[in-house]
Amino acid sequence: MYKIPLAEIKQKILTGGKVTLEELEQRIKAKINELSGLISEEGAAHIIANELGVELVNNSTKKLKVKEIYAGMRNVTAVGKVVRKFEVREFSKDNRSGKVCSLVLGDETGTIRVVFWNDQVDALRQVSEGDILLVKDGYARENNNDREVHLGNQGSIVVNPEGESVHSVREGTSYQRRKIEELRDGEGGAEIVGTVVQIFDPRFFNLCSQCNKKVVESGGNYQCNEHGSVKPVVSYVMNLVLDDGSGNIRSVLWKNQTNHLLGKTEEEVAQYKDSPTTFEEVKADLLGEQLKLLGQVKKNDMFSRLEFNVQMVSRAKPEEEIARLEK
Repeated sequence: MYKIPLAEIKQKILTGGKVTLEELEQRIKAKINELSGLISEEGAAHIIANELGVELVNNSTKKLKVKEIYAGMRNVTAVGKVVRKFEVREFSKDNRSGKVCSLVLGDETGTIRVVFWNDQVDALRQVSEGDILLVKDGYARENNNDREVHLGNQGSIVVNPEGESVHSVREGTSYQRRKIEELRDGEGGAEIVGTVVQIFDPRFFNLCSQCNKKVVESGGNYQCNEHGSVKPVVSYVMNLVLDDGSGNIRSVLWKNQTNHLLGKTEEEVAQYKDSPTTFEEVKADLLGEQLKLLGQVKKNDMFSRLEFNVQMVSRAKPEEEIARLEK
């Protein structure tokens, strides 16, 4: 069964015009009772959609829009613009090693992560942010309550295919614009726009090169709980404070988001560890910038404050904000 959000299933059923919202809610409850509570609301809604002849997914072989891709799908083919490309990460697990890389693909209906493994990673050397990418015969799965497409053994890509274009990208299908004063602990899928009023130096830490978990230094050696003595890799996190006039919030950017915002490579950012004073120029450039952040809200219990965990960051576009206000 494809993992489709309940709200979307209901909307698709209601669009068919065969039942009202009240009738649909009653049928879902009746179906759950009929099956002795051994089925979720989503499962009951799936059954009702099938009974009413409502097609929940596009089963044709044509290219799918991002919003039409659901976890569980096979033979996924889609076209989008590369809006974010992440660095290659090497790993070692159970006596085998490999590498993985991902990018964010977007069209006018939303964005989705596309994941490449091992030999497929080499094909990404020819891909840059802003390119149009045709993904053929991938499969979709769920990860951290979101969807992502994996290329798989049968999948392939075409960079800037002839005749394909993407004129606009909607950054996410489930992010809702919020004022900072409206944010609540645990809220996910939030989008905020504001001005950078404070920036903190990056904080560096060491990770296990095999499992990517934190390691402990002892006498010049680095110990991982799972892999013992290891050669660590350096990672980092950067915090800034964003203010939108209704309030301000400390925002947390991990390595990928930090690299994207600063426009620097991992090696370039790592230089600030030994020369922190050189980061002052970066701070000066960022102060006063307007940013758009997409992510989730979490409470920092140690400091008893809300923080915004950033999943995507970009500089705000004045023309888009003006158009939003005019609407």
